[in-house]
Amino acid sequence: MIYQDITVIIASFYSRDKIFDCINSISKDVKIIVVENSNDENLKNEIYSKYKNVECILSKENLGYGSANNLALSKTNTNYALIINPDVVLSDNALKNFFLTVKKNPNFGILAPISKDEKYQNFNIDIDKNLKEVETVKGFAMFLNIKNFKEIGFFDSNFFLYFEEIDLCKRLQLNNIKIYIDPSIKVHHLGGASHDLKFNKSMELSRNWHWMWSTFYFHKKHYGYMSALSKILPKFFSSLFKFIFNFILLNKSKSDIYRFRLLGIINSILLKKSSYRPKI
Repeated sequence: MIYQDITVIIASFYSRDKIFDCINSISKDVKIIVVENSNDENLKNEIYSKYKNVECILSKENLGYGSANNLALSKTNTNYALIINPDVVLSDNALKNFFLTVKKNPNFGILAPISKDEKYQNFNIDIDKNLKEVETVKGFAMFLNIKNFKEIGFFDSNFFLYFEEIDLCKRLQLNNIKIYIDPSIKVHHLGGASHDLKFNKSMELSRNWHWMWSTFYFHKKHYGYMSALSKILPKFFSSLFKFIFNFILLNKSKSDIYRFRLLGIINSILLKKSSYRPKI
């Protein structure tokens, strides 16, 4: 059975509202590893009561996207892995079409599907039936050819959220390993909906903090400190102005967002770790 040659990995954080739809869209012949960053013992027990093909790892701390996926990848012994977000549902033939493509193109590093939801599409070019070589893909769904990561490793654990897949694609390119998008593989991606809705505010603040931190760290890593500084300073002054403006208007929700952006920028410029975690 070809499905025994792939492991599906789902990094989750308070995703009970979405994760079961995700798991149900995957063949029962496929090994699935869920890394639950919330340490939710009840969710783990519920998963084990419903599925025999799913291993649920409680990370004991919020590892973020990259480190959670790295943890699962360290326990993967198949030739391929599919990393997907909890708010992704596979189409009926997604895995079948993946293996059809692998037979014709076995030497890829990352192979990404397209999303049926245009708002969260994986690329901005015309869609046809041909495999497309690209520089980077979005991280909501990525097939990994494990053998091509032995030299470069998987995700940079310094990222907590954002830019992990961009960094990974950058390192693949530097090693002349191909990245493709395959329009024959389709998924439904809800986008920005991996966590339960009641945590929206806390997650929004966390996203703004880490988007700024990761933007600086990525550019510093690949292009140097001064290049990263030139990239982030306009965002710093824009966020500062918007924070002051909304603070004066007593718009707390928006002033909080820009305050968190400023904190993310300041921590990155000072070369501090991506230490912020959502208060949940």
